[in-house]
Amino acid sequence: MILVTGATGNVGRQAVFQLLAAGADVRALTRGPASASLPEGVEVVRGDLADPASLDAALDGIESVFLVWPTLSADHAAPATIEAIAKHARRIVYVSARGVSDDLEQRPGSILGSHAHVERLIRKSGPEWTFLRPGGFAANTLMWAAQIRDSGAVRWVHGEAARALIHERDIAAVGVRALTGSGHGGATYELTGPETLTQIEQVTAIGEAIGRPVRWEELPSEVALRELVSQGMPAAVAEGILHAHAQMVTLPESVTSTVEELTGAPATSFRRWAADHADAFRPAT
Repeated sequence: MILVTGATGNVGRQAVFQLLAAGADVRALTRGPASASLPEGVEVVRGDLADPASLDAALDGIESVFLVWPTLSADHAAPATIEAIAKHARRIVYVSARGVSDDLEQRPGSILGSHAHVERLIRKSGPEWTFLRPGGFAANTLMWAAQIRDSGAVRWVHGEAARALIHERDIAAVGVRALTGSGHGGATYELTGPETLTQIEQVTAIGEAIGRPVRWEELPSEVALRELVSQGMPAAVAEGILHAHAQMVTLPESVTSTVEELTGAPATSFRRWAADHADAFRPAT
């Protein structure tokens, strides 16, 4: 039995479907089982990683865990939650983040610091572990969907920032290999898409996918910061995100071949991702 956390999110849902296709017994952890909309054959259980006491039913009888962590919001519970998982599982595959390093100091309130903290807890917990460190998620561009539907434009910052965005399907595919195969214990995999595109090029690709030109409108950094904070993001986290994008204007995110090496299939292009998610960007009819 393999437990998938974050099972209704972009990566977790992909992991559920791919594990089922591989013939695994799958249990899905979610805070709202009634609205999970997961396929037949999946055992859906209620639980919250931020509340270790809620995980007893989810952990009973499991062998492995595909761990998607609710970054920052559950960090207060991380020691107890990882300890509870380690009492049951013999293998943990953790979706961390590119940019985390083994010697990275924990920085309270930072995304990379959160992932580094959880990685350290898993290393010390006992079960065999594998860390997936993906770069930027292609799915993060869904933050532009409402703007594109309403105006055919994206108003955001650092249009020349270049990333090798990865399809959530590819992250899950590597995780499934680690969960169902051998030789992945103690491995750390940096995962990216197959090419580096600027944010302006990403917007163009979305326009091509929906058959409607989408334009980029550069937003001042201070305005972008206010928008992120107004949406509830802690100021330190928002500042870190904008600073990272500013750096990627002059130092584009590099591409790795890890997805193809581990799965045998090339990483999925951002254009393919945009085509897969085109309906999210189209105006309602």
